[in-house]
Amino acid sequence: MGLIIKNGNIITCQNEFTADILIEGEKIVAIGKDLDTRGHEVVDARGKYVFPGGVDEHLHYNSFNSLGYETSHAALVGGTTTVGDFVVQPEGVSLTDSIRNYKRDYVDGKASPDYVLHGIVMDPCEETIADIVNLPSVGVAACKLFMAYKGMPYYVTDEWLFKALVESKKAGVTIMVHAENADVIDILTKKLVAEGKTEPKYFSESRPVLTEAEATSRAIYMAKMADAPLFVVHVTNQLAAEAIRDAYNEGYSIYGETCTHYLMLNDENLAKPNFEGAKYVCNPPLRPQSDVDFMWEAINKGWLKAVSSDHCAIIGGFEKGKKKGLNDFSKIPPGSPGVQERLYMMWTYGVEEGKISRQKFVEVCCTNPAKICGIYPQKGEIAVGSDADIVVFDPNYRGTISIKDSLSGSDYCTYEGFEQKGIAEKVFLRGKLVAENGKFVGEPGQGKQVMAKAYAYCYENFKEKKEERLATNE
Repeated sequence: MGLIIKNGNIITCQNEFTADILIEGEKIVAIGKDLDTRGHEVVDARGKYVFPGGVDEHLHYNSFNSLGYETSHAALVGGTTTVGDFVVQPEGVSLTDSIRNYKRDYVDGKASPDYVLHGIVMDPCEETIADIVNLPSVGVAACKLFMAYKGMPYYVTDEWLFKALVESKKAGVTIMVHAENADVIDILTKKLVAEGKTEPKYFSESRPVLTEAEATSRAIYMAKMADAPLFVVHVTNQLAAEAIRDAYNEGYSIYGETCTHYLMLNDENLAKPNFEGAKYVCNPPLRPQSDVDFMWEAINKGWLKAVSSDHCAIIGGFEKGKKKGLNDFSKIPPGSPGVQERLYMMWTYGVEEGKISRQKFVEVCCTNPAKICGIYPQKGEIAVGSDADIVVFDPNYRGTISIKDSLSGSDYCTYEGFEQKGIAEKVFLRGKLVAENGKFVGEPGQGKQVMAKAYAYCYENFKEKKEERLATNE
């Protein structure tokens, strides 16, 4: 017996139509009008939207002082069926062994959504760089490098970033970069703290827009010199986004994403009284409203390709985690929970307010993230042969985001009090019902690794763009 989702208004990144979906086992096997329901379980989706399970290509479990996969139910109840997690590399351990060990020790039997893994260079050396080409053998097609965090294990110099870019294209691995100028940030942070400016509101002053814009431009120049694709994560401001847009328009395979909080919050949140601003400390920091407005434009016009949550629920939450920086903003653990609310914020404040279309919503929250991760069309699409990761969405629901409904494991909610229009009435992961009206009803630990394929989205037009660029310069 299969499952038919009947009469739903199906939304993909390209169109919208009313049809039935037949699921057998874990896959979509048919899409059409008036499919025969005999012998099948039927879910009537009349009056509802049906779209692919969300793909959140950028979040953190078990790393950077964050909670682990025991809290990953939150993704499913928010309509996200696949998460993209970053694996830390202990010193002296190869990238590929780091992936194997992490999966065994922290993920297997614990992850509730499906997951795709990305590497992180934390032990920059010749052996690590050489191992980048082996990442696809363990189902990983992306590797992240941090230009920020001077003095920390994950800080990399330009030397190692350039070498990683050169090596990565040999195997079709996408280099992702956290772009902030570590030296300038280090100087500004020490100066502000020495002046007694230790409140959370000074966090944004320690990491101004130009530190991100400069590092983004520098990473782009290195990608150009290495003749390699580049993906810039969590872009927050107009200058950085324009640098990515302009490089792409020049014929280079340069791409970027932004995050929910850079579309929903601004730097005024950092100045909330009673240390409440610490809840909103994340890297890069929240920006002025003018940059927030530009992020919506960048997403809508395709200058940035995806919206992730950068979910990082700090161990200890606000009371026992964030308050470690009570007298020094530089000691506030950066990161905020957000995987559960990502789709709701994008729908309520994007689709419902006319900033993006329903097709763009699916594109930046489901389809493009799957492509970027190298897991499309298995994920991020409603098509015959794709995994039956499906959200039946009730657009008529009205509610308010609250910590009482959160499964993030934190003691606060980043979007507390925000309006919520619409709800994931039913969420299916590989054909199984896992969440219903904000409640987790699946099996804990049922998630599987999605094996990423090399030469993903950032490589799709790499050769063609290079040929066009060379022809233009002749």
